[in-house]
Amino acid sequence: MAQTWNQHVVKKENKTLVLQTIKEKAPISRASIAQVTGLNKGTVSSLVSELIEEDFIHESGTGESSGGRRPVMLLLNDKAGFTISIDLGVKKILGALTDLSGNRLMEEVIPILDSSPENVTDILFDLIDQLKERAPLSRYGIVGIGVAVPGVVTTEGEILLAPNLGWKKVQLKNLLSERYQLPIIVENEANAGAYGEFIYGAGQNSQELIYISASIGIGVGLILDGKLYKGLRGFSGEFGHMTIEKDGVACRCGNRGCWELYASEKALLELAEKEALAVESSVEIVTKAEGHDKTAIKILNQIGDYLGVGITNIIHIFNPEQVIIGGSLGEATDILLPAIEERIEKNAIGFNKHDVQINEAELHKYSVLLGITAFNIENFFHSSVKENTQASS
Repeated sequence: MAQTWNQHVVKKENKTLVLQTIKEKAPISRASIAQVTGLNKGTVSSLVSELIEEDFIHESGTGESSGGRRPVMLLLNDKAGFTISIDLGVKKILGALTDLSGNRLMEEVIPILDSSPENVTDILFDLIDQLKERAPLSRYGIVGIGVAVPGVVTTEGEILLAPNLGWKKVQLKNLLSERYQLPIIVENEANAGAYGEFIYGAGQNSQELIYISASIGIGVGLILDGKLYKGLRGFSGEFGHMTIEKDGVACRCGNRGCWELYASEKALLELAEKEALAVESSVEIVTKAEGHDKTAIKILNQIGDYLGVGITNIIHIFNPEQVIIGGSLGEATDILLPAIEERIEKNAIGFNKHDVQINEAELHKYSVLLGITAFNIENFFHSSVKENTQASS
């Protein structure tokens, strides 16, 4: 019995490895898979046959010969199923239908005028229903629904606190599961942003990565040793509520002097109002700064300085190789960067600007959405390979 179980576990791991290799290196031949994975050719051939039969992969043409017959190349069948991914922001909801390679097939943006859980849930249901109805026919259909939320999310998908939405203890995963009977993922938006950049964006070559979501509030996602770090119950990364002014402004989270009160888009707009700068959005401030408006440059420098304070603390704690700035302020990274780097160089121990890359999010407004997509896809392949391996054993 133990031997049969061990064989089953080994087969599942090998099958997952072969599928992951095809996802990452396609188009690729069976012989190249064996070379990359270290598995023998017979094992690879058998597992590839199963994956083709299950519609996870398909053959596509031939590659170059290295002396013998031209090898048949393998590709991921990214239209075998689809995901619904949602970036639930403070002012708007971005939803998309994606294939199994993370390609966006259709998307919708819906403004949020009333952020009560009841209203937002109704909007979510309508949006998901629309995307679900418009999905092409496929073997596996909708393989998962994921929602990223700007707040403290437990590993069970409960939103403990989302101050900028005004939410406390909202069982969003349960609500979605009851309605859709599909795999549901509810995740913190900064974690999703970090993972999106790690899988598809600027962080693909980093194993130690910090993603800063700087929008109305600030959240931080952590990729440590090549893995998303969430802490014991999923609460890691709440650096937006790290105290940087001990007797500072009161925050909606109940604390005082939180980082996001001094370095977020909200803080930027409040500074613009104090300085009588006639703008309605951070985009307008950036545009004015690019046009050499002194007031716009001044307040962006102040925000950059405060961003640098928090980033310095994070550098001291985690010693990352890369910091990626996303969210609405990510679009202003080029303007903010001099003030950020100046503050880090002043405060960080033994730091110079070559030690840590500080980059704008490559995926821009899609970092969070594509992170949720990656979670959906990985969850689908992991559970499907496990189920199909059990069925064939």
